[in-house]
Amino acid sequence: RRPRRGVRVRRTWVLWLVPLAAFAAGCAVPTQGSPSAIPASRVPFHLLDPHPPTTTTTQPKPTSYVGAKVYFLNAAANYALTPVDRLVSAPAQLPAIITALVAGPSSGDSAAGLTTAIPNDVTILSAVDNTASNVVTVNFNTTFGQITGTATEQAVAQVVTTVVNEIGPGTGVVFEINGAHTDVPTASGSQVAGPVYLWDVTA
Repeated sequence: RRPRRGVRVRRTWVLWLVPLAAFAAGCAVPTQGSPSAIPASRVPFHLLDPHPPTTTTTQPKPTSYVGAKVYFLNAAANYALTPVDRLVSAPAQLPAIITALVAGPSSGDSAAGLTTAIPNDVTILSAVDNTASNVVTVNFNTTFGQITGTATEQAVAQVVTTVVNEIGPGTGVVFEINGAHTDVPTASGSQVAGPVYLWDVTA
C-alpha cells in the first residue's frame, strides 16, 4: 500500500515546528520576576546629572593697537631728539608708551643712526597723570638713577619729550626712583627737583 501523501506532509511540518518553537523560546523577553535597577556605578556619569553641562568655546578678543611716538637720539645729528612711531595696545596708556621708549630702538632704528641714553634694564613702575596740576609723575626702578654723565640729561630729555608729546604742551614731569622723589639734570646741567618742562630739556 502506498502511504497517503497527507500524512507525510503533516509529519514534515511537525519536524520544522519543533526547532522553531525552541528558537522562539530562547529569544523571548523574560517575563518572570520584577525589573531590577542598574547600579549607579555602572551608569555613565553624565547620565546621572539632571543638568548636563553645555560646551562653550570662548574666542579670544582681538587686541587693537594705536600709534604713539617715542623719542630717541639721532647720532648723526648731534644726538637730536627724534620721534619714532610705535604701536601700543588701545587705548594708549602712558605707562605703555614709556615702556616702548625704554625698550629702545629697533634694529631698523639703529640702522638709521638712532640710539638711546636709557639702558634696557630700566623699568617703569608707574606713570600718574595729575590733570589738575598738569604734572605727570614717572616712577622708575633703581637702574634709571644709575645713569651718569651726559647720558642722564639725554635720558631725562627723552622721557619728558615723550610725555609732553602724548599729554600736551605745558606738561611737567616729576621723576621718582622706587617711589622716592629725585632731582634730575636739565639741558643747562643744573639739577632740578621738578617738574621738568619741555623748555628745560631743549634749551
